[in-house]
Amino acid sequence: MDLDLRDRVFIVTGGSRGLGRATAEALAAEGARVVVSGRSQEHVDSAVTALGVLGEDRVLGIAADNADPATPGRLIAAAQDRWGRLDGALVSVGGPPAGRIDAITDDQWTAAFESVFLGSVRLAREIGAVLGEDGSIALVLSSSVRQPVPGLALSNGLRPGLAMIAKDLADELGPRGVRVNALLPGRVGTERVAELDAATGDEAAAREHWKALIPLRRYGAAAEFGRVAAFLLSPAASFVSGAMVPVDGGMTRSL
Repeated sequence: MDLDLRDRVFIVTGGSRGLGRATAEALAAEGARVVVSGRSQEHVDSAVTALGVLGEDRVLGIAADNADPATPGRLIAAAQDRWGRLDGALVSVGGPPAGRIDAITDDQWTAAFESVFLGSVRLAREIGAVLGEDGSIALVLSSSVRQPVPGLALSNGLRPGLAMIAKDLADELGPRGVRVNALLPGRVGTERVAELDAATGDEAAAREHWKALIPLRRYGAAAEFGRVAAFLLSPAASFVSGAMVPVDGGMTRSL
């Protein structure tokens, strides 16, 4: 299938590692141009170097924090200055710290809200405002939108609200021909998931526990997520909007 992505331009936040980087790779492999952002300049530079093999002038790296109110404007300007257009964005933020509700402080809730929730809302709002017809935004959320993940109270509290933001923004931007969707990854083999498994004290046992809950009996690969995200952002998914798309091997039990 031709995703019709050649020379289209996308912003991918959190694009230096994990699910964001896998999406940037899938987009660039299909001929898109990508502005990759992340908080670490070192990780951004590494991603740009790796992605550069997919084609000349395909990737631009920007070190930026999603919690910074100036970030959306910087990323939009970078895309438009470099390639003269912007067709969409994957809004991905790093997962907030793990912990139970009774162990999380008010300061941790506030910091997570600023980065995970408000940072995502601001990016989607400001990018959505400049997109034209056939534009597309996808938010990377979590299976916690539909069922809580034990020990991830911050994510469980914030991701469902972002899912409703995505639905609401799909209603607002739809009349202009702009689509908004969300992806709900489950246990995908990223650095973040490895850290969560290791934090239990027995990484191997944690993996076996989670694999037993996944009908496919394995963790997903980041590239498997990236391909779904690239499709959802592409014109090939032109009549898909307001959808919550699970990428979890069947783990989520709700409809």
